Amino acid sequence: MLRATLLIVAVVIVIFLVSLLLSGSRAGTPAQGSTAPGFTLASQEGASVSLHDYRGSWVVLYFYPKDQTPGCTREAHNFQIDQSKYAERHAVVLGVSVDSVDSHKKFCAKEGLNFRLLADSDGKVSHAYGSLTNLGVVKFASRHTFLVDPSGKVARAYTSVDPARHSAEVLAALDQLQK
Repeated sequence: MLRATLLIVAVVIVIFLVSLLLSGSRAGTPAQGSTAPGFTLASQEGASVSLHDYRGSWVVLYFYPKDQTPGCTREAHNFQIDQSKYAERHAVVLGVSVDSVDSHKKFCAKEGLNFRLLADSDGKVSHAYGSLTNLGVVKFASRHTFLVDPSGKVARAYTSVDPARHSAEVLAALDQLQK
């Protein structure tokens, strides 16, 4: 009898902890047409970068889990390869993760990335975009992308991203939205 009671208590505690972790992990993603949440974060160069700095341009704001991991490296490489195509569309690419400025600096140097990666070390910006996964000890940005129009509104939100195809998907969306 005591063993069964302890098992039930343990199951209830595990269910409670899992639900607590999952319920506190994400805010809702900004809706299409809503104003994109503003922010100022440090880039790999140590410079402060604000979303407001890009008013008048399209912004591809992509959140990713971790520097120097296979999927994140592939996604970053594809954005890098397509930089001239983004420039033709008056768009800038900004990557955001909870990694540090130093981690971003090493990632950019190793992978030859010349667009800005922003350090959201406290996770506040990732949270504002519904992209923070917080598992207690471990937190990371989920792989989400927001296409922000020149007026600062969310034109598209991607919450299911294939790193191998995503840059092409975003370029196609820009073409459609800029018609």
